[in-house]
Amino acid sequence: MPLLYVTDLAYPARGRRYCDEDILLTSRLREHFPLALCHPLDAAAMMADFDAVIVRNSGPVLHYQEAYDAFRAAALAAGTRVYNPLTGRGDMAGKQYLLDLTASGHPVIPTIDDPADLALLPSAPSYAVKPKQGADSIGLTFTAHPAGPAGVNLIQPRIDFAYEVSFYFVDDAFQYALHAPDPARRWELKPYEATAADLDFARGFIAWNTLSHGIQRVDACRAPSGELLLVELEDLNPYLSLDLVSPETQEAFITALTESLHSFLTV
Repeated sequence: MPLLYVTDLAYPARGRRYCDEDILLTSRLREHFPLALCHPLDAAAMMADFDAVIVRNSGPVLHYQEAYDAFRAAALAAGTRVYNPLTGRGDMAGKQYLLDLTASGHPVIPTIDDPADLALLPSAPSYAVKPKQGADSIGLTFTAHPAGPAGVNLIQPRIDFAYEVSFYFVDDAFQYALHAPDPARRWELKPYEATAADLDFARGFIAWNTLSHGIQRVDACRAPSGELLLVELEDLNPYLSLDLVSPETQEAFITALTESLHSFLTV
């Protein structure tokens, strides 16, 4: 079953090399599947010749929103298999989920999208404000007095967290965790030994997302109170930082991904 692997090998990610990760993954996946690579701008035109499309390190959709929307619409209309499936409720669908999770009382950084609702957030000397349709910290600012029209920006209290940590999953199976000990250096990651409580936290969001197959990354921060709070649920094209894990963990992840794709293609 031939796969179309969507990636932007030249995307200039800060502190990361997308191309290395995708060269590794495609070199291993082609042992099991006929496979071709394409740029995200070419995916809609090429996908009809493949049994499935796997979207990997394709960069923030914000940079090619019209082309992505066209790809998504065409894939849904044709019934094309896309991995991750296009039913994701996290970043794949925009940032509305942060508002929904806040309203439903989930352990997430409290989020609003209307400055008039500032009283609904915990009081803070400064607030993080970022475009609701943004990605990769594009447009992120900090201010003591958020302003502007409703529905345009996400507004969150600026939390003096101890560190950020990411949990990586294939389907609903936990693979590994990495954390940034220095909050000012988000992509200087080190292996993290997840506790049972940590995994309960992360698995809660994997279950909430209800994806039957796919790669997901649960990003969280350790709040001053000691609890984990969700930062983002990456379910579109999460970078995996595979170069930072042990060879054994890397091999286990590739095996899990290969098995997931085989299962996905036979459903």
